Amino acid sequence: MREVRPAAYDSKIEGNIIFTRLDAALNWTRKNSLWPMPMGLACCAIELMATASARFDISRFGAEVMRFSPRQCDVMIVAGTVTYKMALAVKRIYEQMPEPKWVIAMGACASTGGMYRSYAVLQGIDQLLPVDVYVSGCPPRPEALLEGLMKLQAKISGTKSFLEQKRDLVQQLEDVLG
Repeated sequence: MREVRPAAYDSKIEGNIIFTRLDAALNWTRKNSLWPMPMGLACCAIELMATASARFDISRFGAEVMRFSPRQCDVMIVAGTVTYKMALAVKRIYEQMPEPKWVIAMGACASTGGMYRSYAVLQGIDQLLPVDVYVSGCPPRPEALLEGLMKLQAKISGTKSFLEQKRDLVQQLEDVLG
């Protein structure tokens, strides 16, 4: 008797067709190939490095290609204390990243300034950059960063299509103008 396999997994059948929207396909590829720009500014950077180790394996999420060139990255992971002296450099690197781009604030210092209530420490990177995901902890464990990465993937996969964004913008303009 011949074994019956599902057609979707049978490589011998030629001409399988998958129907999807272009935006859904783009969101799927974006969420599964995130290239992080590590901004390791303090002790959280050690946990960020540990996330790439074999024990935690960030490559399961397609994010193992950590680039140190902002023009090749699409997600910035701000890990650690951001001082005012460093803030402009972080912002410049963020501005050099191509669109679409996302930001993960890793740790209490990147999220709120942490325990440093000082004239020299920025009280949260969200005062400077739009943050998509906050990862809590001091320092957060690698598992927490992986969970934050999964939340970012869920956010990316739920991104509206360009047509829907345009419709929403037109609707908002109509509401404002009367």
